[in-house]
Amino acid sequence: MGWQEFTTSHQVGDLVEGVVTKQIPFGSFVEADGCTGLAYQQTWPVDTRVSVRIVAIDADQQRFSVEAA
Repeated sequence: MGWQEFTTSHQVGDLVEGVVTKQIPFGSFVEADGCTGLAYQQTWPVDTRVSVRIVAIDADQQRFSVEAA
């Protein structure tokens, strides 16, 4: 699923399943439906499957933020 499809089918508040792809000092990146979002202040091991809630979508920057569901 590309970015356009992601923003069409998801909105703030939606629950999505994803996989942690990278850890950084201030959070983890989670790939869900082919797009990657940031889980700020969440430190999950890479390759972990997680359920997250979308808390923000920035269509201009093509990024989104999630939190633990």
